[in-house]
Amino acid sequence: MKILWAPWRIKYILGKKEGCIFCDKIKENKDKENYVLLRGKNAFAILNTFPYNNGHLMVAPYKHVPDFDGLEENELGELMGIVKRCTQILKKALKPEGFNIGANIGKISGAGVEGHIHIHVVPRWGGDTNFVYTVGDTRIIPESLDDTFNKLLSAL
Repeated sequence: MKILWAPWRIKYILGKKEGCIFCDKIKENKDKENYVLLRGKNAFAILNTFPYNNGHLMVAPYKHVPDFDGLEENELGELMGIVKRCTQILKKALKPEGFNIGANIGKISGAGVEGHIHIHVVPRWGGDTNFVYTVGDTRIIPESLDDTFNKLLSAL
């Protein structure tokens, strides 16, 4: 049997579980270190540090609410506007062939941060999944977060 190592996952497994990653990171005012790509009046986009694919972004409101019902229409509108802007940036910087865009609402849906609504924007390419993910519970991300962030930042 061959062993595939994914040592970067240990930070996620053993990482801080208390608090809210979205509320905490956005307050730190260290956008480059925290991979905060853009800020709006009511929402922001941040690079997922445990991505499904290169360029995996999350768009979240500043307001800590568990679902869309907690957002005013203008907040929801800006949230979706930033999702749109993220797809434009990703198209320019990484040239994906498609996207998966969605929100996991509630623990049963797989929400890793169930108390703070956020939308995943995941760029996709033909052949970007393979047997390693399906049988090895391991993802292969071919580019560093810093390199991806810098590409997206320059496309912004």
